[in-house]
Amino acid sequence: MPYVNVPNDLSKIKTKIAFNLTKRQLICFGIGAAIGIPTYLLTRGAIGNTGALFVMLGIMLPAFLMAMYEKDGLPFEKVLWNMINTKFLRPGIRPYRTQNIYAPFTGKEESIERSQNKTKRKKK
Repeated sequence: MPYVNVPNDLSKIKTKIAFNLTKRQLICFGIGAAIGIPTYLLTRGAIGNTGALFVMLGIMLPAFLMAMYEKDGLPFEKVLWNMINTKFLRPGIRPYRTQNIYAPFTGKEESIERSQNKTKRKKK
């Protein structure tokens, strides 16, 4: 009797619709073709076949990248959004500060506040 391996993790399996491509890939390739082919046809008279071909490729590449690129199960736009978040939108250094709930009982809260103000001044 033949033996067939069945993967345990079925969440990574995607449904293929046509030409062994997923729905997302078909949509992205269609968008790339809908933008690239008219661009080629309109620009080949002005800049020649080779120039029009490179312009068409440059315009179609982002759509192909969005269709095919996937990292850790995330599509390209989510990976790109996460990279922008970590590099530009979120603060890089998050200082760790705790509240000393016993400071009022020790009488040292004034010295603690002074030391925190000094560190704030030094950072500026």
